[in-house]
Amino acid sequence: MDIHSKPIQQRIDWVFDLADRHGADFRSPEACLARERYFAEHPTAIAALKCMDGRVNIPAATNTPVGILLPFRNLGGIFDLGWPHLGEVVAHHVHRMVSSGRRVLFLINYHYSKGSPERGCAGFNYDTEAAIAHMYNIRRQIQHIFGAAHRTVYPLVCGFETDEDALIVHGVNGEKLDLSTLTEKERGELGPRLATILPDMPEQMRNDLLPLLYGNLKRIDSVREQIQRNERHLDIEHREWMICVGRGFDFLHTPNLALIIGPYSPNLGQPIRRAAGIIQANMQAGRIPDDGFLLFSSVLYDDIGVDRARAEIKSRFLAQFAIDIIKADFPELASKMATRTAVLDWRSRTLEAIAPRKVAMQFATN
Repeated sequence: MDIHSKPIQQRIDWVFDLADRHGADFRSPEACLARERYFAEHPTAIAALKCMDGRVNIPAATNTPVGILLPFRNLGGIFDLGWPHLGEVVAHHVHRMVSSGRRVLFLINYHYSKGSPERGCAGFNYDTEAAIAHMYNIRRQIQHIFGAAHRTVYPLVCGFETDEDALIVHGVNGEKLDLSTLTEKERGELGPRLATILPDMPEQMRNDLLPLLYGNLKRIDSVREQIQRNERHLDIEHREWMICVGRGFDFLHTPNLALIIGPYSPNLGQPIRRAAGIIQANMQAGRIPDDGFLLFSSVLYDDIGVDRARAEIKSRFLAQFAIDIIKADFPELASKMATRTAVLDWRSRTLEAIAPRKVAMQFATN
C-alpha cells in the first residue's frame, strides 16, 4: 500500500496501527528468544548515529532483527558530544553495556546518492565531503572520551548510498569498502577484507559487524531487482509527511515516511525548521498530498511513576516547541499540521498516546 498518498487521517491511523504491530512483534516470545540468541552469538552492542532522513534505515538495510541497533538521529547526522544531553545519553549507554560485559560499536553514518547530488544530504547542503569530515570529527570525540585504543568502544565511519541502500565502510588508513562494488569472489572474502582495513577492531567486534554487512549485500541485491522492475524511483526521493521529535520511533521502518529529530542539540529549532522546509517542498512538488502532515513527539521511559510522568511532560514540551517554530516560520504549512504526543515504554516498545488518537485533528492555528 502506498501510504504516502492516503488522506492525512488515514495516514495517522496507519502510523499508530504500525506502532501497535511493532510492539506486539517485539514482545512476542519468538522475538524475545531471537534477540537473546542474537546477543548470545553477537554480544557487541551496536548504536548508529545517523541523519533524520527517512531513507537512512540501517536496520532495514542490513536485515537486522528489531531491537538490536540503538539509533541516534539528527539533521544530517550532525552531532557534537559536547551537547550536554547527547553526551550524557551516550555515556550512560556505554557504561550500561560495559557493565554487562559488552563492547560498543558506534556506526557514524553520512549518506549520499550516486545518481544525483540533489538526492543527497540536505543537512550538509549535498556536500558529501563536508559530511565525511564531520563524521570523522565525531569519531575523534568518541575516541577522546572512551579511548583511542578501541579495546572497548569503536567509532566506525560508514557511508550510506541511498539509491541502492549500500553501506561503505571506512578503514583506518583511508580505505573504503563499498559493498555495492563487490564481486561474488570478493563477497566470499568479506571477513579477511574487513580485518585488513580495520586491524585495530577487536576480532569479536568484527565478527559481530559481519552479519550486518552480509545483510546489506542481500538488501543491495533486492534493491537492484526493484530498480530493474522500475519500482525504486519514488523510494529515493523525499516523500516524508511526518516530523518526529524525540525518541522511540524505531517502528517507522518504511522508507521516506518521517524526518526524525533527536532531542540532543541545544539548537533544536534548526533541524525542525529544515524538516518543515522539506515537508513544504514535498507538498509543493506533489510528492505527498497537501491536505496535512503530522507533527509527532515521543519520549522514552524505563520505569512507571516518576520516570513516565517526566516523559509525558517532556513529550508535550517538544511538541509545543516545534509547533511554535513552525507557526512562526511556516504559517501556511502550520495550517495543515496535525499533532500527536506519546510516550514509549522502552522495555516493551509500547507506544502510549497521551491524548486519544481518534479525536478530530488539532491544527496548530486553533
